[in-house]
Amino acid sequence: MRGSDSRAASTSAPLLDAARVPSPERERDRVRGATAPENPGPSPQPSPAWERGRVAVSALQEGHASICADRDALSSPLRGGAGGGGGADGTAASHPAPPPPLTPPRKGEGKSEAGEATLGWPQIVRLGLVQTALGSVVVLMTATLNRVMVVELALPALVPGFLVALHYAAQVLRPRWGYGSDRSGTRTPWIVGGMAALCLGGFGAACGTALAATDLMLGLALAALSFLCVGIGAGAAGTSLLVLLSGGVAPARRGAAATIVWVMMILGFALTAPLAGHFLDPFSGLRLVAVSGAVSAIAFCVAVLALTGVERRLPVRAPEPETAKRPFFTVLAQVLGDPEARTFTIFVFVSMLAYSAQELILEPYAGLVFAMSPGATTKLAGLQHGGVLAGMLLVAGVTLAARGTPLASLRLWIALGCAGSAAALFALAAGGDVLPLRPVVFALGVANGAYAVAAIGSMMALAGRGDARERGTRMGVWGAAQGIAFGAGGFLGAAAVDAVRLLITAEPVQAYAAVFAAEGVLFLAALVLALRLEPVRGPARGAIPLNPILGAR
Repeated sequence: MRGSDSRAASTSAPLLDAARVPSPERERDRVRGATAPENPGPSPQPSPAWERGRVAVSALQEGHASICADRDALSSPLRGGAGGGGGADGTAASHPAPPPPLTPPRKGEGKSEAGEATLGWPQIVRLGLVQTALGSVVVLMTATLNRVMVVELALPALVPGFLVALHYAAQVLRPRWGYGSDRSGTRTPWIVGGMAALCLGGFGAACGTALAATDLMLGLALAALSFLCVGIGAGAAGTSLLVLLSGGVAPARRGAAATIVWVMMILGFALTAPLAGHFLDPFSGLRLVAVSGAVSAIAFCVAVLALTGVERRLPVRAPEPETAKRPFFTVLAQVLGDPEARTFTIFVFVSMLAYSAQELILEPYAGLVFAMSPGATTKLAGLQHGGVLAGMLLVAGVTLAARGTPLASLRLWIALGCAGSAAALFALAAGGDVLPLRPVVFALGVANGAYAVAAIGSMMALAGRGDARERGTRMGVWGAAQGIAFGAGGFLGAAAVDAVRLLITAEPVQAYAAVFAAEGVLFLAALVLALRLEPVRGPARGAIPLNPILGAR
């Protein structure tokens, strides 16, 4: 009886003590010492059940040690060092500290899917103010100075056309400005520097125009240099601003953010043109210089104040070390070698070419074919611009309200915008036989607005997907494609109408119909390219981003 009790103790005691999870070596030594009889004899063989329990306990111990080691390594930045929650000697404690709780973002701000802080609506509006300031200077260059040169100075229309072409030609430098902001690690200095060049160029162009009244060659030389400076400044500021938005705006807000910055740029046009026109009467060269200087100074101050502190809300990215910097053309070749980036570049060029080609021919078409008065054609242009604004607001509202659903896909809205634009242009080519002119023009504006804002939102999303050291270069490539196509589209559209009337038919209806139909075909080609792009959607409705500590595993 005593022997059986001893054997029972020898088999049950180790299993009970194993629940305390000591090391296997210490447990084996303790069991041997505790079960050794006073008179040595043949040792009892452990039962199969005891052996299986010992193996299971050993596996449990190894798994527990591995989990503790992983958690210690994960939380070591929070626990190591003196006073860091570790032991008295500054080492980590035996059990890791729990990860910090999820904290909601401050009011008006958000977080990305990785848990990083993003720009809230107030900061997006402030960046939109930079676009307002940019637009207020550009509108004086492309509208007011154009009119003064042609009417007051009696210069050929080719002169302001050449100067505006210089402004668009400078857009080819956008990839270089984006590359520079990538290397520096911050975008704000590039935006401020670009705005400084833009405002200085705007003031210089006004001075050159006024000087041309007395010294034509010197005045035009100064104007040419100033228009080039405006193009460089607009490219540097606009590219870095869009890169800042692409990295700082949450995916669900990109469509609305693109709408805000675009609409606020149009607001700059709408506010500056009538105000500047009011103060230009009665006209004089000195008054032109004073008004342009005031607009440029106000625009620069507004841009600087709007930018102050915005980028500090985003995660800091250190400048790239000199030893790790890659040459510009190496980075450019890598960006263009990406099939997605290359397809999107072609799409931007083709679609923007079609978008801008009807800008200069729609009002002459309405006057020649439908016998509209100048006032009526101006109202028609206003109806189209109202449609553009409606299309932008439609995309912004739907992508915000329907996030997490197929309706939030920016690629879907690009496709709908291109298809709608093509259909409206084909209806215009029919010469009013299919639908009345005004509804078709308004529909064209809605489709143009939906396409434009979805394309900008997709541009921001695709730039954010790439390497952070290439975002500026990517955005610069797409901005250059957009600027060059926009500048060439207006000229090619008007030239195509004249060429058709000269070489094929003198009938204006057929000439304009041929050009409108060609623009519709370009939009269909852009639609095919858009369908080849990967879908760009925001996060699901109600999605809660993981804390970086939890997301690390």
